[in-house]
Amino acid sequence: MPQTRLHLSATKLEAERIFELLEREFEDDGFALANMEIDEDADIYEISVYADGEEEAVAAVEARIVDRLGSDGFGLPVSREILPDIDWVAKSLEGLKPVRAGRFLVHGSHDRDAVRANDIAIEIEAGQAFGTGHHGTTSGCLIMLEQLVRTRRPARVLDLGTGSGVLAIAVAKLAHCPVLATDIDPVATRVARANARLNGVSGGIRFETAAGFADRAFIEEGPFDLIVANILARPLMRMAPDITASLSPNGRVILSGILASQRQMVLAGFRTTGLYHRRTIWRDEWVTLHLEP
Repeated sequence: MPQTRLHLSATKLEAERIFELLEREFEDDGFALANMEIDEDADIYEISVYADGEEEAVAAVEARIVDRLGSDGFGLPVSREILPDIDWVAKSLEGLKPVRAGRFLVHGSHDRDAVRANDIAIEIEAGQAFGTGHHGTTSGCLIMLEQLVRTRRPARVLDLGTGSGVLAIAVAKLAHCPVLATDIDPVATRVARANARLNGVSGGIRFETAAGFADRAFIEEGPFDLIVANILARPLMRMAPDITASLSPNGRVILSGILASQRQMVLAGFRTTGLYHRRTIWRDEWVTLHLEP
């Protein structure tokens, strides 16, 4: 699928504000954004939005940029750059080293010799889905998973927004219980299913492409003793009532994809549904939250 970089130039202060506005605008769309220094002496910075798809889809993204920035007083022109059709995710992961998170070791095929006797090894190949353990949100979830499963083994688990499937695979290897892993992106679901087969746990995980909790899979597999959701703060807050309703009476929830600055906002949103903060893991500017009724 072709990718287009939509970009515009501004001063440093303008760029920071523009990046914040566009981050809010596209928070739920999954587009990559960047704010890059071009010339420090001349105070030139470049903000980019990376849009997938053909001309119609790119034009719609560009229109949203123009509308959002125009309403806030930025009348800056938007330029385009067509990027080569390269799997940038796969390319960027080629040189990544194994990641340890508690007893878990997330690695590629070229680092199998890094696995030690007591490791819970998860082999993830470079693919078109988020979640390799290198990001603070994924490693935070792995550490929290190990701690919670050690104290009480769940009978049923939901991995909401599974991405590469690394968290579902981790649960299957650690807890040896049925796992439902869902994602809104069929590519992610396909990649996650392949990774589960690679790790020998595909029989214990049900992968489904599901846009919301109305999907029958949630009813058939729930309620859940443990729900893991590594997504983004605002979608998590919107789904808070459904997450709580899908939880067993003594169930536990792990939330991530949350900036440290968003922590209190997310906790307040879930508090209204009857879930309360138990613990936070801080990884760089990200947090992973443990909630219970």
